[in-house]
This record gives sequence, C-alpha cells and structure tokens, in this order.
Amino acid sequence: MVGPPSTMSSSATPTQKTLYNAQPPNPHNTSTTRTSLDRDGLQPGTVNGNRGMSNVAASFVPRGSSLAPSPAPGSFSSTVRGQLVQSRTNSSQDTGAAIRESFDNLDEPYSAGQQLAGLRDQLNREMKIKEGSENMLEALNNKKAKQTKEQRQRVEAELTISNQKIKNLRNQITELQRPKLPATPTRSRMEGLFQSSNGLRSPQSASKSVAGSDIEEPTESPTYALAEILQALEVEGLTPDYYVERANKLVELFKRHPTLKYDLVWSIFGLRIQVMLLSESREVVAAGYRITRYAISDVSSLQKIRALNTDYLVVLSLIKERKADVEREQALKFVRAFLEVKGGVSEISRAVMRTIAAVAEHTEDRLRPICIETLAEIMVRDPALVVASGGLRPLADALGEGSYEASESLTAAFLFLLDAPQRRKYLRSGHELEALFIAFTDSLFAKETILKQNSKAISYALRSWPGLMTLSMYNFRAIKSLISCLMLPNPTVRETVIELLYSLLRIKSPGWATSFLAGRRLTTYGRVATLKSSQPKTATQSSEEEPGDKNFVDHYTSLLLAVLISSGLMPGLLQVTRETDNPMFKRKTTLLIGEVLKLASALLPSSWSSDLQLLPELFAAASQFSDDKRFDATGTVYQISSVSRTLYRSTPTASNTLVGSINESHDNLAVLDDQPKPHLNLILDETTFRALIVETQVLSSTNPTKWKWDIILKIIEGPLLNGKRLDEAIKASKFFKRLMSFYRPFKFKFTSMRKSRGNEKYVTVGCALMHTLLQTPEGVRYLADNKLLRQLAECLAQCDPVRRYPEQYAHYSNVSQSSGITAPSPMFSKEQLAETLCSGYFPMIGILSGDIRGLQMLDRWRMINMMYHIIDLKQRPDLIKLLLQHFDYSLPGHPRVLLSKALTAGSKEIRIFATTVLRKYSSRARSNGAVNQGLGDSKWAIQLLVTQLYDPEVEVCATAIKILEEACNRKSYLEYIVECRPALDHLGEIGAPLLLRFLSTSIGYHYLDGLDYISNEMDDWFLGRNDTYVGVVEASLARSFGEISEDSPNRFSIDEDSFEMEGDNDAHVPPHFYRELTRTKEGCKLLRDKGHFDEFSNNIRDYGMLSDDHELILKVKGCLWAVGNVGSMELGAPFLEESDVVGNIVKIAESHEIMSLRGTAFFVLGLISRSVHGLEILSEHGWESNTTTMGVSLGLCIPQNLRKLFSYQPWKHETISDIVEADTKKAEVAAAKVDDDVVNARILELIMELGNTVLKNRAMTELMHLKTRKAPGFKEPALFKKVLILLECHQFRLNIRRFAIDLFDKTIMRQIVLDEESSDEQSGSDDDDDMSEGRTERQRSISDLSNVT
Repeated sequence: MVGPPSTMSSSATPTQKTLYNAQPPNPHNTSTTRTSLDRDGLQPGTVNGNRGMSNVAASFVPRGSSLAPSPAPGSFSSTVRGQLVQSRTNSSQDTGAAIRESFDNLDEPYSAGQQLAGLRDQLNREMKIKEGSENMLEALNNKKAKQTKEQRQRVEAELTISNQKIKNLRNQITELQRPKLPATPTRSRMEGLFQSSNGLRSPQSASKSVAGSDIEEPTESPTYALAEILQALEVEGLTPDYYVERANKLVELFKRHPTLKYDLVWSIFGLRIQVMLLSESREVVAAGYRITRYAISDVSSLQKIRALNTDYLVVLSLIKERKADVEREQALKFVRAFLEVKGGVSEISRAVMRTIAAVAEHTEDRLRPICIETLAEIMVRDPALVVASGGLRPLADALGEGSYEASESLTAAFLFLLDAPQRRKYLRSGHELEALFIAFTDSLFAKETILKQNSKAISYALRSWPGLMTLSMYNFRAIKSLISCLMLPNPTVRETVIELLYSLLRIKSPGWATSFLAGRRLTTYGRVATLKSSQPKTATQSSEEEPGDKNFVDHYTSLLLAVLISSGLMPGLLQVTRETDNPMFKRKTTLLIGEVLKLASALLPSSWSSDLQLLPELFAAASQFSDDKRFDATGTVYQISSVSRTLYRSTPTASNTLVGSINESHDNLAVLDDQPKPHLNLILDETTFRALIVETQVLSSTNPTKWKWDIILKIIEGPLLNGKRLDEAIKASKFFKRLMSFYRPFKFKFTSMRKSRGNEKYVTVGCALMHTLLQTPEGVRYLADNKLLRQLAECLAQCDPVRRYPEQYAHYSNVSQSSGITAPSPMFSKEQLAETLCSGYFPMIGILSGDIRGLQMLDRWRMINMMYHIIDLKQRPDLIKLLLQHFDYSLPGHPRVLLSKALTAGSKEIRIFATTVLRKYSSRARSNGAVNQGLGDSKWAIQLLVTQLYDPEVEVCATAIKILEEACNRKSYLEYIVECRPALDHLGEIGAPLLLRFLSTSIGYHYLDGLDYISNEMDDWFLGRNDTYVGVVEASLARSFGEISEDSPNRFSIDEDSFEMEGDNDAHVPPHFYRELTRTKEGCKLLRDKGHFDEFSNNIRDYGMLSDDHELILKVKGCLWAVGNVGSMELGAPFLEESDVVGNIVKIAESHEIMSLRGTAFFVLGLISRSVHGLEILSEHGWESNTTTMGVSLGLCIPQNLRKLFSYQPWKHETISDIVEADTKKAEVAAAKVDDDVVNARILELIMELGNTVLKNRAMTELMHLKTRKAPGFKEPALFKKVLILLECHQFRLNIRRFAIDLFDKTIMRQIVLDEESSDEQSGSDDDDDMSEGRTERQRSISDLSNVT
C-alpha cells in the first residue's frame, strides 16, 4: 500500500484503493505525515543534493506492539554501540549519516541483564550517598544548632533526594525482575491466521503498533500489502529514501503478521532482496539485510536465503570501512539472527566466521564488542566452527585484556566448554582462563579499570565447578599467583585482590567495620555489634528443632577457603599487614584475617582450622626481640585479637535477643551499651536519680537536639520502672512534661523531624517510654490522662474513611459517634509517613497493643474502631501495612481480629503482607517472648495460615505454604498442622513441599497414606520426578552462586517491610521426597520394600563414570541426589552400609571427566556426612567434616588431601588442522590455489603471501602493479571466488581482507549474485561512460559498486 499509483494492482478492492489513494502519491513529498507504520524505521526528509538524495530525519520506537512481542532477531545490547553525530550538510554523505543514525536505533531492546546491573550500581551508589548524608546529619546534631542550621538543611535536602531515588530504583529493579512475555509464537500457534492463497484478511492484532493509527487493522490484507510493497520496490531510478521507507513498512508488516514470512514466494521475494543488497547506497543495503532478517522462519528459510549468495554479500559488507557502519551493523544482526533458529548455527559459513573474527581482532573497530559476543554465542553452540575459523584467539585476547565489558558472560562461555571432555578438547588446558590473571601479575602496567573487570571474571569463574577445577590445575598455580600479588608493591593490585577475597568468601563487613577502618577503637564501637537486626533470624531454633538444611553455599565456601589457605592466603595477608604504609588498608587486611579465622573455625574441619589459628609466622616475627619489626608484628597480633573478640561478640545468639517490644530501629542506636538491661539500677538514691535527670539536659533546654538521648533511654529503661521514681519524675520536675510534649503530634516537634538513621533514636526512646509507662499503675494513669493518645486518635481520625467519606459508609451504625477531624493534609498522609518520623507512632501503638491496659486506652479513644475502618480503606495500603506490621498479636483481642480481617477482606497486596506478618508468630520466637515458647502461643497463627491456603490468589497460597513449611521445622508444630488436615490438591506443585514435610512424622505419614498420596508420589518420583529434581536443584544453586551481595548499610526504615520472605530455600536443599520418606520407620520400610534405593545404587555403579551420554548423565545425577538425601537421615544410614555406594560416589567426585558432575558428587557427600554413619564411612575414604562441640556433623565435608578432588591433568587440545573437513571442501580449497592462467596463478600466490608479515608489503606492491596494468583476472568471477575461498581458509587481518577485495572490479559481485554476464567487461572499450548513461538510474545504482569497500 505504498508506492506510486501506477503500481496499484487492478485486483484491489475499492476499500483498499481508497486507503491507498489516501497516501501521498509523490514519494518525495516532504509533508508526508507520520503514521503508525513508519515508527520502526527510517523516514524520508527533504530532497537535496546533486544526486537526488535526501537528508533523512530518522525515528525509531522499540518494538513491543506486535501480535506476539519479542526481541528483534539477531539484536544485541545497545550499550556496545556508539552514536555517530555529524553535522548536516547538503551532500550525499549527510544523507548516509542521518540514515545511519536511524539504523543505530533500530531493533535495540535494551538488554535486561545489563540494565539490571546498571540499576543495581546506581542503587549501591545512592545507598552510599544516603549513608554518608545520615552520618553527616548525625555529626551535625552533636554540634550547636544555630551554627549548623543551613548545613543541616542542605544535608536533609540531599537525604530526601537520595531516598526518592532509592525508591524509584528499587521499583525499576522490581519491574525488570518480573517474568517477561513469551517469545514470538511458533507456526503451530499462528497457522491459519493468514493464508496467502485465498487472500483472507487477518484478525485484529492483539495490540496496534501505535495508538491512533490511520489504518484500521481489520481492513488490511497482509498478502495484498506484501504484494504492493514488493511491487513498489520494483520502481527504478528513485532515491535511497524511497527504498528505505518501503523496507521499513515491509518490516512493520512482518511484525504485525508474524506468520506472513511462512508464505513468502522466494523466487520473487529473493530477487528483491538481492537487488537491494547490490545497491551502491549503504542505507539501502542495510534495509535489505533488515528485511531478510525478519523473513527468517526456520532452517529451510536460512537455506533459501543462503542460496541467494548472501554469504558473499555479508563478507563484503563486514570488511568495509567505518563510514559504512550502518550496513556492517545490519549485516552482523543478520548473521546473529541465524542463532535464534534451531540448528541455524550450522548454516553459518566459515567465510562469514573468518570475517567476524577479523573484525573482533581489530581493536579500534566499533563493532568489535558485538563480534566478540557473537563469537562467544557461536562457540557455545558449535565450538568446532569457531576454532576452525580462528575465532578462539580474539575471544581469549578479549578475556585477558579486560577490554570487553561483559567479561562474566565471556567467561561463562569458556566455562561451558571446560565442563565436558567433548567440548574441553578445543581449549588449551585452561590457559584461556589463566589469561585473566595477567592484569594482576603484570603490576607495572596494571590499570584499575582492567583490574576491576578481570576480578569480576575471576570471581565468576571461582564460583563455578569448571572454573575452580581448571584454575586449581598445576598444583593451584593460578590461585597461588593471585595470592602472590599481595606481595607486589602496587597498592591498586593489593586492594583489588583484598576486595576479591572478600567477595569470594562472601564476607559481609559488620556494622562497626566503617568506624574501625576509620581508625577508631573497637572497645568503643564494638559494643553495638550485638544489636544487629539479624539476631531474630538466628534465635528462632529451639531444642526440639533439627539443625535444618545446611546451605550449599557454605559447603562450597568451605572448599574454596581450603583452596585459598593451601595456596598461601594467610602468609600473604600477614605480610601485607607488616609491609603496608596505609593504616586504613592495614586495618582492612586485619579485619579480613579475623574473618578468615572465624570462617575457618566455623566451616573447616578441626585438622584445618586448629593449626591456622596459631598464626606461627606472625608470632615468630613478634618474638624476634632483636628486630625492630617485631613491634609491627606485635601490633598486628593485638589488632587480630581485638577483631576476633569483637567478631565473636557480634555473632548473633539466642541470648542476644532484645528484651521488650521495642522497635527494630533500637539496634542502630550507636550510643547504647552492649545489652540494654530493663532492670538496671532500679533502686537509686534520690541524689543520683536527680543528677541523672539534670544530666539529660531536658530541664535546662527546650531544644530536643541538645538533650542526651542515651541517658534518657537509660533512665526510662532503668529507674523509671520503679513507680516511686516515675511519680517523682512526673510531679517534681518538668522532665516528663517536656518529654511527652516532644512526642505530642500537634506540637510538631517529633513529627517535623526527617526520617534518617540519626533520628531513629527518638523512635527508640518513644517505644521504651510507652513500655515503661505500662509497667506501673502510676504510669498507666499518667498515660491515660496525657494528651498524647488523644492527639494520636485525632491523627488517625483524619484518615478514618467513615469520617472523611460518610456517604460511602452509611451502613455503619456508629457513623455519628465516630470521632475524628478532617484535614486537607492528614498527619498520616503518604508523604508524611515516607519522609518524617510520623511513622514512628505506629511502633508505639504496637507497644500499647501488647498490653491489656494499652488496649483499653486505645479503645477509650476509639482508635480500635478507626483501625477497623482503615483496614477497609483500599487507597491507603501503606497505612494498613504500618498497622499490621507493628501490632503485637501475643494477646487475643482486637489486633488478631484486625489481622484476620486483612487476611480475608484486604486487597491481594495486603493479604500477602498480612500472611507474611504471621511468620514470626508461627515459625520463630518473638522478640519479646521466650525462645522455648509453647505450641499454644502459635496455634492461632497456624490456623490462620491454613485458612490462607484456600485464598483465590495463588501468590497468597504460596506465601502461606512457605511459612507453614518453616513452621514444620518444629515437630510439635508439624503435628498440629497435620491435625488441621489442610487440603492441598487444588494447589498442585505449590503445595507439594508442604505435603513432603508431612512425611517426616508418623502422624503425617499415616495421614498421607490414607489419601494414597505416598504410593502415587513415590512412583512419580521414581519414574521421572527424580530427574526433574536435578534441574530444580541446579537452578537453585546457580542462583545462589550467581548472586552479588549488594551493599545494605544499617539504614532506618520504620515503615519498610521487615517481614521479608527469609529462607526461600533458593540456597538450600529443595525438598526431596526420599529424604522426607526416610525420616520415619514406616517410610524406611516402604523404601526397602519397593527396592528403589538398590536401583539408584546400581545406576550409580553401572553408569556413574560415563561422560558421553547426556540422558544417562542426567539419570546418574538424579540417583546421586536421591542417595544423598536418603543417606543424610540417621534412619537412612543402613541403606548406605548395605549397598556400599559411598565408594562409587567418592570415585565420581575424585576422578570423573565431567567437572559439574564432580560438583554434584561433592554436594551429595556433604549430605551423606550429616548422619553419624555416613560420616564414619566417609572418614574411611579420606573425607572429613566439621562438627559441633557435641559431635554433630555440619555436613561441610572436604577431602583430607585436596589434590584428590582437583586431579585434572592437562589434555591434548585440537587445533585448526586437527578438525577434519569434508572431502569436497578439501578439493575446493586445493582447486582455489591453482589456476591455468599464469597471471591468475601469480595473483593467487600473492594473495597467500598477504598473510605473511615478512612478504606482505612486497605482495601488496606487486598486486597493485598488476591492478594498474588492468590484469584481466580482476574482472573474472571465477578468480574472485577462488580468492574468497583463500580468505576463508586462512587467517588475514581486516585491512588485508579489504585490500584483497578492493583489487577486483566492482561489477563482479552482480555477476556472482545474479548469475549475469557483463557486457561492459567483454567490450573493454572506452565507451563505458556512454553505455552507462544509456542505462537507468537504478541500474547504475546496482551495478556500480564503487563505494562498496
């Protein structure tokens, strides 16, 4: 439906003609309006220039509106592109620049992975800015208010901006992490929509390209539109803009109708493509590649495209100079589109691969990163093709140089090849990975950017089994070289290695690390270490809980730590502490030593850690009294001792749990003592008590910033718990009056303060104040009569929907009695809660809700009624979350009723949040409760969670399943959940983990046996689910090892969701049926009767050492996980002894050819070591595990001799000459090296000499001499094909390839592609110009390829 009216088909319908005639008939019309069809391509501009070409203003919108949105075939990340910005002139070169700028924006969906990494970097940067602003604000608060007023305002403004940016970045990251839409539908889903034979119209698309399109899709016939566009492309003698515009519309047509490409008539369509690809205009050629890319459907279409001689055209396009980047880029995208077709990599010719490799070797080429990415993707699919084409060298160079930004993805490609022996043979015994260490060892030329880039790649490699196995070859040569870099006198190299070690060992610096690195004493700043928010997570296990699933990441970290220690880690770190002159770096290294010692004690067997803790080198240096350097060693000993003591104190234990229902912001108050003691100094004499009151500065100043809040907190949590002292403080001084006045909302003191880490102390003291007042009758009376609660009630009333919208809540009988004040800007508005300390009132309300007298006060001021109304307020989920999050549900009453209402009547978001709130009441000890709390305290929560299993939203059910699964860690809780008899059939796979947990008790076993669940599930696992489990656990481990620990500084967040889904089991053992089955005697009996374990053992014994059958390898992995899970249970240990399968698993771990299978066996041995019998069996095979003081194994076993596990020897790698070619190909290459004509034979010899650096210059000179003499061979297509074969079979640089192609006449390509005979060549006369003038403009643009190269 484009093109001149003369090209209209006579068979067009009246409607179609009407639509067509509505388009401007003149393609050069500059007033052409922009329709929806024009938005994904190049648009024509004003006609100008001597050659009739136009300046083009280009515009492109990324696709996403087609029937099935999908990335463009062959597209790649836009981060590797440069933008060509050139001044506009009236020459043809400006037209090319304008169109090239448009093509730079074509088909570029932003890479989700790189965008996510960029957003995470921005988030880390903003978090650091926020932390710095909070530290600055905290420092300013300690100074005089008048002197720092303006500076404080600036810091607060910066903090507000950072908070907003952090919020936006987190939202963007969440959006990117959501599952993407499915890819383009296959023909099976779309066939029948478009039929080229009968001309039926296509149905309306799922979404139009652009809203407001002038053409309605129901009236469009795709086959008719295709015919019209192809007919329009036949018009000769027009400007490149005309063809580019039609090409863009043809691409839009393919995107709107994805099945249209299956009905193409290639005899006609292919000819149009050939003509466009032969054009002298770079933009037209680029448009031709783009059309061809969208016409690809399957392997047969690729074969038809290659039959059009596109290989020659792609080679010619890729070797062109930078001014033709628009054409080269589209040609490269066209090649990448082959990778998106199943089996398409086999259709990529070696000639194209050689050319791509040549571009990848050219360091100054703008397309080099894209070519490297393309080579890496092809290497994963067909490594032999890359090796035979010489593409391995540029990949290895890019990896070692650190110039390629996506070094992790390139490393992953090499690791994939190293894993299996069939692919490993193409690499040189791991030397490609060792190139990553060159940047560290060559310290004289080390650059920080390259060091950072290579450190990421090294970290990625060492977190995978192929990488660790390969880098441990040659007696840990590569890792030892990395450790030895600590001895180099280059501070940048040293610091990068230290950061890399922190990352590899997954060490998260404690909260006091910043102060310690700044030079402050640990005796002062180490006290805060015991108040970290991570403590409630570890204080949850009671004596009846089993240790739980050990983290596989810890198991892998223990092995990596053992490798580093064997490679000389500790001597290297100690030498850094003795030699470095930077005190901050010395402290950082000392902290790392303390962390390594702590990790070794926790993860490694005693035979490893006991000798390590002695630090013999350091003490030997400290005892050299004749050497002055002993003072440095002595100081290091003291620092390590101090750090170790502080790390030990900061280790969260059950005894560190905070007492009282104080908000979690309590843990960051840096001026508190080691542990707040609520009954500290209850009995004080009057003089001491008054002195403390005076010392708080409350009586001497009305400015809260001048008060001593640490002393106020000590008084509130200590003496004021005595009723007499509380009464004295209330009546005899203004201490309580001023303190309570500060917290009253309408005094606008507490509520006007910005939310920051420095201001969280006010919330902490407020919560402690509420708790203290509730402990004595005097405090209760004072709080009941104080204006604080009344004003809080008024603030809640401002948000009460019954008061604000009475007409909508007329069904409430007590509307007239509802107290409240309407306000245009409520105190608890979204903005106030997000930016100020107004959200701090909700932890205080939570303290009141945990006491009967507090609930009575809330009811007195009708706050409970208002909360019932607010729960129904769909517009304020933030307010509802604050209420639900901070309520204390330990007492039966209104809070539980409110939670139940939110669980059932709230929105989906609120129901998920309310379900998560139940976690700490069902599966862990509460912060104000005893660790050994009974089942009765959690029955109500478990009942509510069971009710949530019937929620209509699957996400709510999944959340409840996870929490109930955690609750099953306690036997009493598990039995009660079984008594509730939840029905999980409707949840399918989501409910399977919970049903598996039921098997761990006899009650659950009999319950499931009565439902016929066990026999059906057992058969299902044996026949297929056992193999499926391999993919689940490997994906879980891949996520765990691939995670990058983000900076998470201690930040103040009262209103944030502190009930995140912990323990999603992503980094732990996913539930396995056979493991849960062997928890009971009944399950073991059933397993023995079925004989499944013997079958698993036989499979491991018979097929365990195979490495060439993928299906059998998967079967062996499934059997390994099943045996390991059975052996991890004490009741399953007899199965191990009877089958003697442990020896076979150890053999796989120590001598299998597949590296990842060794890793699977390593993890399985860790599972087996959890049982006493399993550990004894492993000790006989030379493996040992760390145990607790009670002798319980932690399941972190490693071999006593690491060389048994890392036993790979160098292998023989295949070179280019080793790759066997087909006989026809060999004959073709042999024929290309000879020619009957003497001159042609000499030309072929000179072309071969171009690859020799010694003979290159002489050969080039002689070839240019032959060209000036107009050698007839340079006009012969046969000789040109022979030269291309030589270029395909040998390695030439990019400029040499361009030189060789430029020797030939420009008309040869037309003869080869279109199989034509050139009359111009045969005439050889001087009237070539006259003949060319007799041809049409379009014929000249096709045949004259003067600008191709």
